[in-house]
Amino acid sequence: MRIQRGGERYPGGDPEAGIDTRHALSFGRFYDPDNLRFGALLACNEERLAPGAGFDEHPHSHTEIVTWVVEGELTHHDTAGHTTVVRPGDVQRLSSAGGVRHVERNDGAVPLTFVQMWLAPLDPGGDPSYEVVRGIADSTPYALPEAGAMLHVRRLETGERTAVPDADFGYVHVVRGTVRLDGAELAAGDAARLADEKDLALLATSDAEVLIWEMRR
Repeated sequence: MRIQRGGERYPGGDPEAGIDTRHALSFGRFYDPDNLRFGALLACNEERLAPGAGFDEHPHSHTEIVTWVVEGELTHHDTAGHTTVVRPGDVQRLSSAGGVRHVERNDGAVPLTFVQMWLAPLDPGGDPSYEVVRGIADSTPYALPEAGAMLHVRRLETGERTAVPDADFGYVHVVRGTVRLDGAELAAGDAARLADEKDLALLATSDAEVLIWEMRR
């Protein structure tokens, strides 16, 4: 198990344009050959956009892009014809496949915070696809068979425990609150990378929200 603290993420974005980004894995000018990916996970970016800020139209290909909004509302538009507003509790997925361009903006009056995760598909190419699952429940994991992965959302009250799925690769990201994992204390922005770990559980040491990726080799 490897712990990465929120303060150890690579800083990015464009603060002058109202974009603040924290990268968990090698990204852009922050190239780290020892931190290129974990399992299928290619990126886990914490994004904060000021009102009116956003990412202008840009391309993606051969990537599964999954977004979790923490606070505020994310406006998404892509060249495959999808325009959507994504809110807290929704899971958004864009399969960029052979290629697509999209825009992400904060068109609201309050700051926007979201976590965006990129995963490598098992088979590259194909046609882009898109979906939003509204108000995903803790008991309903989000399957991403294109990447051999499953996303679990856990909202925990103080003192509550939850099992971490056994997997070839597991990635635990704390969205808010604090939890204890196998003796390690994790706070918002912290993450744990698990390889072939079994029978682990999270204990909420305060009310918490956690994203857990279950990935196969």
